Amino acid sequence: MGALIFDFDGVIADSEALANTVLAEFVTDLGQSTNLDDALDRYSGKRWDDVVAAIEAAVGKPLPATFANDLKAATLDRFRTDLAEVSGATKFIQRFSNIPRCIASSSSFDRLQLCLTLLNLADTFGGNVFSAEMVQRGKPHPDIFLLAAGRLGANPESCLVIEDSVGGINAAVTAGMTAVGLCAASHIREGHRRKLHEAGASHVANSWDEVEAIASRFFR
Repeated sequence: MGALIFDFDGVIADSEALANTVLAEFVTDLGQSTNLDDALDRYSGKRWDDVVAAIEAAVGKPLPATFANDLKAATLDRFRTDLAEVSGATKFIQRFSNIPRCIASSSSFDRLQLCLTLLNLADTFGGNVFSAEMVQRGKPHPDIFLLAAGRLGANPESCLVIEDSVGGINAAVTAGMTAVGLCAASHIREGHRRKLHEAGASHVANSWDEVEAIASRFFR
């Protein structure tokens, strides 16, 4: 039996555009006019330390000591009012309920738990929700995917990973897994399909319906 490994933000939760909108608002308040597209272009997919360095370079001063905590609180508040699933995610999860499954995400565990609750998915994955907080190295390193496969009792080559980021695809491929790049969330911009292909995605899908067709072949 194989296993399904889901990234979360931008795959199940349509959260990337919301989070980057809040980030753009914070950077604008610091004096550097920034919109969603700017935030996605400048900060998305980077390590937090690199994001901080880029913002400080843009605004020309150190960030307030409370910046990270304030941003996190504001982002979670925005999720509480506006978070939605990536269209078709829950339907797909239900369709393949017979396949062992988990979430393997770069997000913090508390953020994952909040978002799963908001999307009425809190009980869907049970204890199979894995955060990068649980491993020494986050994506693009394979650690979290290898941890997930081990917890599910699955060989890496039998795992199908659904990812929306270049770093996530890199991590899945390095782990020896089959990676599907998903371009269905609202933060996806022109050229992203090409980037996922170049990162090593075996397939790139524009919708969960397309992923369903891929998964049906993979698990038959």
